Amino acid sequence: MNTIVSRVRGIVVFVGILLLIAVSVTMAQPVVQIKDAVDQHMFTGREIEFLEDTAGNYTLADVRKPSLNSQFQSLTKNTPQNYNLKAAYWYRIRIGHDPASSKNWILEFFDQTIDEITMYLPDEKGNYIARTTGDQYPFKQREYNHKNFEINIGNNESYEGTYYFRVKSHQTADVIVVLRSVSRFIQYALDEYFIFGIFYGMVLVFSFYNLMMYLAVRQVQYLYYVLYNLCVGLFEMCIDGVAYQYLWPNAPEWNQYAYGVALYGVSIFALQFTRTLLYTHRKAPRLDRFIVFVIIARTVFFGICLLFNTDWFSYKFVELVPLAVAFYSGIYIYRQGYRPARFFVLGYAFLSIGFIHKLLLMLHVDGINFGVITYYSLSICFVLEMVFLSFAIGDKVRILKKRKDKAQREIIRQMTLNQKLKDTLNIELESQVKERTKEVSEKSAIIEEQNRELMDVNVLLQQQKEEISQMNLLLAQDNEVLQTNVVKVTRARVMSAEVDFEEFSKIYPDNDSCFKFLAGIKWNESTEGGGYICKKCGHDHYFHGHSPYSRRCAKCDYDESVISHTIFQNTRIPINKAFYMVFLIYTTKGKISSHKLSEILSIRQSTCWAYGSRIKKVMEDRKKELASSKNSEGWSKLILDHVSEPA
Repeated sequence: MNTIVSRVRGIVVFVGILLLIAVSVTMAQPVVQIKDAVDQHMFTGREIEFLEDTAGNYTLADVRKPSLNSQFQSLTKNTPQNYNLKAAYWYRIRIGHDPASSKNWILEFFDQTIDEITMYLPDEKGNYIARTTGDQYPFKQREYNHKNFEINIGNNESYEGTYYFRVKSHQTADVIVVLRSVSRFIQYALDEYFIFGIFYGMVLVFSFYNLMMYLAVRQVQYLYYVLYNLCVGLFEMCIDGVAYQYLWPNAPEWNQYAYGVALYGVSIFALQFTRTLLYTHRKAPRLDRFIVFVIIARTVFFGICLLFNTDWFSYKFVELVPLAVAFYSGIYIYRQGYRPARFFVLGYAFLSIGFIHKLLLMLHVDGINFGVITYYSLSICFVLEMVFLSFAIGDKVRILKKRKDKAQREIIRQMTLNQKLKDTLNIELESQVKERTKEVSEKSAIIEEQNRELMDVNVLLQQQKEEISQMNLLLAQDNEVLQTNVVKVTRARVMSAEVDFEEFSKIYPDNDSCFKFLAGIKWNESTEGGGYICKKCGHDHYFHGHSPYSRRCAKCDYDESVISHTIFQNTRIPINKAFYMVFLIYTTKGKISSHKLSEILSIRQSTCWAYGSRIKKVMEDRKKELASSKNSEGWSKLILDHVSEPA
């Protein structure tokens, strides 16, 4: 009995051991075998396991320890991602090597935005070689000059190797690992770059065409569309890794935020294009102001990201706001009856589908991953949007052309009516002109007869005019003689008769007339040569001096004023009043009092007394000479050859 029990226990233990071995084999990480029949294999499900390194301090030796090695987990849903952007992630795969394979093999990472990937490659002895790559390193460090990250793997020995990968990135990255033969990689890379050429070629063609349209018609909507397309192209190049390969291969720091700059340009120029294409400022002013507000808010967010933390550019979901605003604007304007908006709505509908699909992928929604189409879904939607936006612009131009043609037909119709009206008016005017011409002809004959009579009268008037001109000439000569006589008589009267100051002032109204009179007396200008003799050298030629009516000797340069060597020299009394004072004293034979002179000339009595005394003294000294003078010479003899003291 005991023997039977012992045998049963042994059988149970054996069966238990077999079950444990079966379970462990079933739960172990699958090994992907290298086979020539399979050119490529993408690691999914339990084929790729991950470990989150929260502090980012684990080394390869650490993760291979049993304590951490047992913590690797399989991801059964979607593609592995670095959910915690502050942590590092370790991934491992198992590959069974077969030296009988006739192909060379590589491991490829699809996501070009990963900052750093450290690959630990095993050999048949269990040793590891580390290789580091990523978009934060110069492009030339890559093993293959390709936008993706590729690494050669050895296949000279038969063994099962466990590959470890440490991934660190500042933005969410897909850890898509593919085992590929080199021949398959070359074929795939050529096909992919060919598709890129088509896509970016379409972007450049659309941009160049609309740039030409802008230069032709100068409508700013074309310029905004060009800038929008270029920003879309730059964003796709940043996401695809093509920009890093061709635009800034030696500046990896641009990879950290260039896509954010491109997305900002996409949002801003998309909204500006929306405003100009849909005429929101006229058709929906409140909506237009809201679009401007979104542009300002997006610009503020861009500035904050650029100045404070470029990692915030990874929050791409903010682009849903400008996208939603542009989409709603198209729907709103289309419902108002603006037909070009229908293509605009279609374009943004496809773009919205692309963005929503990418957002759902980021949220790990199941059932929406369709392979290559999923990866390039946003690029496909961008192409469809560009096509429909081009249709929208063309439709707008077509409507404008239709309106222009209609306006031209209306102008032609109106011009035809105007021409008919013009012809009618011309006929009426010609009839009226003929009648008017007949009347004018009749009146012209009458006017011509009157003109002949007027010409005869004009001849007679011309003769009379000549006679009158001759008479005026004779009268002018007589007036000149008479005027000369009047001046002479008046001056003679002044020299010999008693006149009041008002009448005296008419003859000598100002200093100039007084100086002119003095010059005539002093230098006897009525004689030939002017009677000038220099007081210093006796020379008889002179030039005009510095003061009025003064004379400067042409030989010794002596400048003699008109009042020097006269009774008026050094006097401070106005010259015309001094003239009149000499005249009054002379005509009254010195009997006029200083009080009377002060009353007549409005000068202080003391001044009149002092200056009058000097005049009377001169009169007394020249009593005989003055007595023998003629009345016409008057008081001129009293003026000359006397140097007075200051008065």
